[in-house]
Amino acid sequence: MTDYGHDLLFGSFVTPTAGRAGQAVELAVTSERAGLDLVTFQDHPYQAAFLDTYTLLAYVAGRTERIRVSGNVTSLPLRPPAVLARAAASLDILSGGRFELGIGAGAFWDGIAAMGGRRLTAGQGVEALREGIAIIRDIWDTDTRGGVHHRGRYYEVDGAKRGPRPAHDIPVWVGAYKPKMLALTGAVGDGWLPSMEYLPRGVDSLPEMNALIDEAARSAGRSPSDVRRLMNFMRAEFSPTSRGLLNAPAKAWSQQIAELALEHGLSAFIIGGDDAATIERFGAEVAPAARELVARERGH
Repeated sequence: MTDYGHDLLFGSFVTPTAGRAGQAVELAVTSERAGLDLVTFQDHPYQAAFLDTYTLLAYVAGRTERIRVSGNVTSLPLRPPAVLARAAASLDILSGGRFELGIGAGAFWDGIAAMGGRRLTAGQGVEALREGIAIIRDIWDTDTRGGVHHRGRYYEVDGAKRGPRPAHDIPVWVGAYKPKMLALTGAVGDGWLPSMEYLPRGVDSLPEMNALIDEAARSAGRSPSDVRRLMNFMRAEFSPTSRGLLNAPAKAWSQQIAELALEHGLSAFIIGGDDAATIERFGAEVAPAARELVARERGH
């Protein structure tokens, strides 16, 4: 059993469809009204049917007051890290500290290349992401004097001024599945943000994947608990009988979430589906019950 002790977060994963732009915004507003902690949007800049995620994040932040916003996850190959750092800090300042940075090494390389991005192998993408995260954090670090200097294999920044400083310490949540990315997450990430449907063996993959993150964290002189474990559930659905993970009655959802938190260390649960009624029940029924179950067990 692994419980990293983080407070539980509940969120939604909204599709930024350009043809239904109003729906994407309203689902974000519904998420806040339902009491969720987080609303996230996938980031595929090469997808013409989608809104630009960072424009949408800014608009949603202006339409809401409490809920946190994030890309899930930001496509680094099409967002230069120094510019991304300023955009993230600006959003965080304007929203009163409600921006979180989900980030990935990139996927769908044909689409990335078509938009003018550099095509990388999987291994190159990992190293580019490591460089990018370092640059982003250096831009945010206004306590250090002088400019940012980074001469890497994939990114070069020579004398960029630091700032603006975010309104809060923005966590960097990494979308990762394979060993090298999991090791990067443990070494430099503040969170791990995959999707359950993409894990090779579903829930059964969690012990091995958590162990890789934990080992890398310790090797970097960190604690495994420094890395929050988040999870997207893209096929979550309320059903009258239990048919599987988050495909069950609301009470069973709460029990399943509590088990995932206490046994596998997950502490943020983000549901897809773009369904307002599901989001509302998730916030009203599932989240409070799951928090109570976890708090009770932790108390014991």
